[in-house]
Amino acid sequence: MFETHKVSVDDGVELFASVGGSGRPIVLLHGFPQTHLMWRHVAADLAADHTVICPDLRGYGASGKPAADGPSVYSKRTMARDVVRLAGALGFERFALAGHDRGALVAVRAGLDHPEAVTHLASLDVLPTLDMWDVMRGESAAVGFHLYLMAQPPGLPERMIEASADDFFGYFLDLWTRDPEAIPADVRERYLAACRAAVPSIVADYRASAGIDLEHDRADRAAGRTLSMPVTVLQQDWGAQLGFDAAARWRAWAPDLDHRPVSCGHFMAEEDPALVTKALRDLLAR
Repeated sequence: MFETHKVSVDDGVELFASVGGSGRPIVLLHGFPQTHLMWRHVAADLAADHTVICPDLRGYGASGKPAADGPSVYSKRTMARDVVRLAGALGFERFALAGHDRGALVAVRAGLDHPEAVTHLASLDVLPTLDMWDVMRGESAAVGFHLYLMAQPPGLPERMIEASADDFFGYFLDLWTRDPEAIPADVRERYLAACRAAVPSIVADYRASAGIDLEHDRADRAAGRTLSMPVTVLQQDWGAQLGFDAAARWRAWAPDLDHRPVSCGHFMAEEDPALVTKALRDLLAR
């Protein structure tokens, strides 16, 4: 049985979270263009023996969407702090953390900034921000056109996306899914409605990853900071297609790494929830 919560994590910012189960806590962070709903299958399984916390990230879904009046408002550092404060308000000072896509970038930042809080960390189908930009070169960068669009100064990206929001967000739901039935029509519509109502904050999230998030990653790299907890990465084999070694990229950040290539599509928690659940249970046993 899952219950919904609204928790204040910053001045004027509340996070919505669906919470269920009991036992050792794990926080599950959604990706783009989705909400906490993407974890519906995995969360139900894990709740048999864990407290499962599924929030909507700042700027997404039913969570607060503050105006991006400075670069830090949607930095992954701020969003990671939100997650730590959410877990603390729910009674958990230490917790495992798994993120998909944008949520994985928040999870990595939380692991770097709050190692005392994050016991285990899982990332689904991204590279850390610094590496993501480094591997996007030449014609291969076309697959990430949205990253460049939303990196532009405020104004034009928001207007372009708002003018065709369902087409824009729906494009990624279609392109990145190998099994279309994994995201049924009613769930798809909920994703589209949530994104339609959050264009400025979603763009601000992406814009931060082309600016302040890079600054934070570069500072950590220069200081030699790494993730001290056990880390599991599930990833499509983009490295083979784009010419980089994904496991090596991750190992530079995560010395205690279990890197697992997958054959399902990007939305793996919906396309192959059993695979994701097993990987998370294996991680929690380390």
